[in-house]
Amino acid sequence: MTYSKQVICLPILLLSLIAGSLSFAAEKPNIIFILTDDLGFNQVGAYGDTPIKTPNLDKLAANGIRFTQAYSGSTVCSPSRISLFTGRDGRLLKNNSNSAKLEEIDVTMAHVLKLGGYDTALFGKYSIGSQIGFTDPLAMGFDTWFGMYSIFEGHRQYPTILWRDGKKLRIRQNEGGKKNIYAQEAFTEEAIEYINQDHQNPFFVLLAFSSPHAELAVPEKYLAPYRGKFEEVPYLGMSTDKDRDKYAWYYPEKVAEPFATTAGMITALDDYIGQIYATLEKKGIAENTLIIFTSDNGPHDEGGASPAYFEASSPYKGMKRDLYDGGIHVPMIAHWPASISKGRVDATPWAFADVLPTFAELAGVELTQIPRVQTNGESILGLLKDDPHALPERTLYWEFGKFAGDPNSGIIGEVFQAARRGKWKAVRYGKDSPIELYDIDADPGESQELSSKEPEIHREFTKLFADYED
Repeated sequence: MTYSKQVICLPILLLSLIAGSLSFAAEKPNIIFILTDDLGFNQVGAYGDTPIKTPNLDKLAANGIRFTQAYSGSTVCSPSRISLFTGRDGRLLKNNSNSAKLEEIDVTMAHVLKLGGYDTALFGKYSIGSQIGFTDPLAMGFDTWFGMYSIFEGHRQYPTILWRDGKKLRIRQNEGGKKNIYAQEAFTEEAIEYINQDHQNPFFVLLAFSSPHAELAVPEKYLAPYRGKFEEVPYLGMSTDKDRDKYAWYYPEKVAEPFATTAGMITALDDYIGQIYATLEKKGIAENTLIIFTSDNGPHDEGGASPAYFEASSPYKGMKRDLYDGGIHVPMIAHWPASISKGRVDATPWAFADVLPTFAELAGVELTQIPRVQTNGESILGLLKDDPHALPERTLYWEFGKFAGDPNSGIIGEVFQAARRGKWKAVRYGKDSPIELYDIDADPGESQELSSKEPEIHREFTKLFADYED
């Protein structure tokens, strides 16, 4: 795809983290990590009862591993992505609010894979950099980068600005309200072009779609099949919704069919993923390519979207910005024919912090030999096999720093906490609130609070939360 280009930024200054690399082993798989934005657990056909069509993802799940107890790194975008990039959960993240950014000293999964001999590329939403040349994707371990840099750019489906390797591109085709270049399609085309290149090394592609996050918009060919299928509640934008929708100021455009649009956005993603897989097959590299598909957090209610209408979090309670499971329990599919020859379902609890150590083990990189690595994740590579190796039981932990008043102030008012160990899940919405306890296996909807019936378990989580308070 051709874009109108205009350089608006300073040249890239590459930050070298560690000299040297490990030798390339031919058996190392290519890796494609597909990250969607605000996709609910129950918005993928393989996970439940949804009217949204996702045939390509359903096929990947049927022939791979459908994880049913996988978790994101946080309930909002930025800290969740930092957890994914760095292998740190809420115990080690310095900022658990949506103002979180990577720091220059951070070691990312892209750095680790480069040390293991991988070519690395990012296509799509980034949103966790603070300064070009220091914390942009090129500085954080990616050789190639095309997509959105700031969190604000990531909220537009027809952007007027994108980035390529540290340089801003004007997308003239979308200027003046025109809608010609759909961001998710552009990311897919760039990823396909990259995959089709001649690679002397295995490659790692992070394909970070900025959908189905609002704004709600999708090309007509994906919207049309859902038109008239739902009892629509039109989104009126700033015209009259400014008082009833707290996000209307940011999504001012009207959306006549928000439910059909949401469904179309997800089906569009599924189609793009199908195109990626078809490219791998045509190139003859699908067998030894590990594909992981997931979402950065639970579904949103912005710009006319309705998680309740689609039961997007079902069977879990809550949505984005909650630490109930609806905000952090995400779809997670792994597909790797060379290692996973038959489809299965896996109920092992694990989270984003586990991705970096998994990729390190896969690439043959010893994390203890890398300065400044801070991870409390565990490799799940043993699960990505026909004969999986169980993980030991451990405690998963999350925090969410909720802004006080105006989110633009950056002032954190309360810190929410959640933890899971085995079947037990504890949640606290602020230091002055009670710690709630649930049996997540028997009660996935977190409806039966058990602190009075299980006082010993409750005391253990109370101590854990106290240990991690500021």
